[in-house]
Amino acid sequence: MEVSGERPIGAASIGVAISGDNTRVVVLPAEAAHWALTVQAPQGAGFLPESVSGVFVGRERELTDLRAMMTGEGSAAVVQSQVRAIHGLGGVGKSALALRYADRYRSTYTLVWWITAESPEAIVTGLAGLTVRLCPQWAGMAAPDERAAWAITWLQAHPNWLLIFDNVEDPTHLRPYLGTLAGGHHLATSRHATGWHALAPTMALDLLPLKEAIDLLCTIAFPGLSPTDQQRDAARRLAEDLGCLPLALEQAGAYVYRTGIDLDIYRRSLGLVLDKKNDVTDRERTIARIWDRTLAAITQRNPLAITLLNATAWLAPDDIPRTLLAPLASSEIELGDALGELRAYNMIAFTDDRQGISVHRLVQTVLRTRNPPPSEPDSYASGRAEAEHAFRRILPTLRDGDLWERLLPHILALVETTPADTPASFETADTYYQVAQHLESQGRYTSTIPLRTAALAQSEQLFGDTHPLTLTSRNNLAHAYALTGDLGRAIPLYETTLTQREQVLGDTHPRTLTSRENLASAYEAAGDLKRAIPLLRTTLTQTEQVLGDTHPQTLTTRNDLANAYRSAGDLGRAISLYEATLTQIEQGLGDTHPQTLTIRDNLASAYASAGDLKRAIPLLRTTLTQTEQGLGDTHPQTLASRHNLARAYASAEDLGRAIPLLETTLTQSEQVLGDTHPQTLTTRNDLADAYANAGDLAQAIPLLETTLAQCQQALGQAHRHTLATRNNLASAHLKAGDLGRAILLYQENFMLCSQALGDTHPQTLTSRDNLAGAWQAISRTATPEQPPTTD
Repeated sequence: MEVSGERPIGAASIGVAISGDNTRVVVLPAEAAHWALTVQAPQGAGFLPESVSGVFVGRERELTDLRAMMTGEGSAAVVQSQVRAIHGLGGVGKSALALRYADRYRSTYTLVWWITAESPEAIVTGLAGLTVRLCPQWAGMAAPDERAAWAITWLQAHPNWLLIFDNVEDPTHLRPYLGTLAGGHHLATSRHATGWHALAPTMALDLLPLKEAIDLLCTIAFPGLSPTDQQRDAARRLAEDLGCLPLALEQAGAYVYRTGIDLDIYRRSLGLVLDKKNDVTDRERTIARIWDRTLAAITQRNPLAITLLNATAWLAPDDIPRTLLAPLASSEIELGDALGELRAYNMIAFTDDRQGISVHRLVQTVLRTRNPPPSEPDSYASGRAEAEHAFRRILPTLRDGDLWERLLPHILALVETTPADTPASFETADTYYQVAQHLESQGRYTSTIPLRTAALAQSEQLFGDTHPLTLTSRNNLAHAYALTGDLGRAIPLYETTLTQREQVLGDTHPRTLTSRENLASAYEAAGDLKRAIPLLRTTLTQTEQVLGDTHPQTLTTRNDLANAYRSAGDLGRAISLYEATLTQIEQGLGDTHPQTLTIRDNLASAYASAGDLKRAIPLLRTTLTQTEQGLGDTHPQTLASRHNLARAYASAEDLGRAIPLLETTLTQSEQVLGDTHPQTLTTRNDLADAYANAGDLAQAIPLLETTLAQCQQALGQAHRHTLATRNNLASAHLKAGDLGRAILLYQENFMLCSQALGDTHPQTLTSRDNLAGAWQAISRTATPEQPPTTD
């Protein structure tokens, strides 16, 4: 997260940007911001997860080295955030070492907080939990994103804390936090050894030394007792056969303690050979052999426990809610007994509130792969059907936003871990569809893509390639790509879907008309107006005939045609169409319906493009306020509305309002939509142009150069956003007195505008006038004896 702008003093509201592919920027109310700046952490405050075994042995050298790395070992006072990363293979004890460090040095920190960090979303969830602990009086009324924003504000205002980011899958996910949170220490664990060079020093963690492995095994197998020499010798043989892998030692020790079996008898029953290679495959094979005995014992005592454990293999490893597993048990008591049995064998750990469980990632990997492929072609891998069933049962009951957030990592994990031969299920496809719809309604478009992809795969398997339900799924996936700005993927999918719907449903079926309108809109977004406008005209005529003049789909198509006219520079047609459509949609859907707000914003922007700022700016202000109230502060539609208002301020030469609003919108767009989304690129271009118009060419030119390169790569040389950016860069060079570069850019832009838009398009005419103006400028600087030349 990053605070946008300067931090307010006292009881002022504060804007906080939350990093991640599906996160947003929120504004903390004044009261919450005041608490974030003034609330003190109580002594010993924090959160550390339960250790699976509750036992930690050895690693003294690693703990000493880690402490020296964290504190600087006698160097000058630490003024930058201290970041350290522990990496190693699964089951080697990375999280256990981080937990031990936090426990040993807890008294030296004002607060210690553990965050599961497998994804940007998980990091935000972990930060939100900090707010619940420190400011419960406000957290109970706040959404998860607001809680995360409060936490980052608190961490910025209070020093000497420790954040532990456990199991980081991508080191770059930590980058937004490291520069912003500079008042404490960060400790990360990860299976990945690479990607840390620009972020943090690393500590490689290997297997336990044999003596420490024996101590760990004996401590768990014989708690509170001093093992005999014979027992230690048997423990040595078992530890060697287990490759001194801490997770395997913990599992074996728990089985020995729980059953009372002799160590040598247990070792011989596993049939293991000495593991000298210590690679991942051998580790998984070792764990699997241990579990053959452990799972058999649990099955005899509580078969439901095995069902639950197999189901968790297909979910995210941390914070699996009990409510998700509840449909697999007949009662809460039965569920509690089964989970207790798993806990007794160190197969799971409970979360701090005991309302969820965690499973080691290596446990999940082995569970997903330990069984041979099913003999029946339509059968499920162990636990897979139960995991899907649990989601189908819980989804219709969801009302709590917090529970939605807790479940999202698990539904995404369910998608990601789908075996290739898993039979399709209509109910599961519908589950993916419902979750994708929920995410889309929040503007979290990127997260919908794996769900839409999985739903399409299920439909193709169930119904075939051209069934109406399959065509709907394909259209939805294309729509998800379009929303994220990936038109290269969206357009071919739209084209395929339209062709198939024409063949299966007919030329004027409502769903065919929807496909045609979606494809035409994608063409328009890609700058292909020669295909977009004729297709939209045809579709609008058909939609009016089939559905009527005021049907919502007719209004949408009419709005899209107006957008295309506006892109083509035909503002007269665009404004007339927008005005008519707005009147109809206000009557049909109401004044604050999202579709109404979109068309009103489009109309106001068209007024601004036509130079009618007296009508544009008040309408844009009203629309932005309504959009913020209806959709939230950082919904993509809100970002578009805010950008359009800022652009209107710039057109009115009110740069004092335009620049801060564009800076805020750019930060939000980068976080919500991504760095190269078309809307982000447009905002970055407009901000750079505003800097240039304000005389700040030192900021303007580098930003325009970056934006032009991104536009060319993401959208193409002749896309209208690329053309506008190239024009603005030429203008900035002209203002800087670099006439040679300016003319070269203007010449290139005029040629591309003529080819892409036509000789009479307003953007082409503007480009021609700019080129002529640059030639006049260079002529004025040339002496009579030396005619103007260019490179």
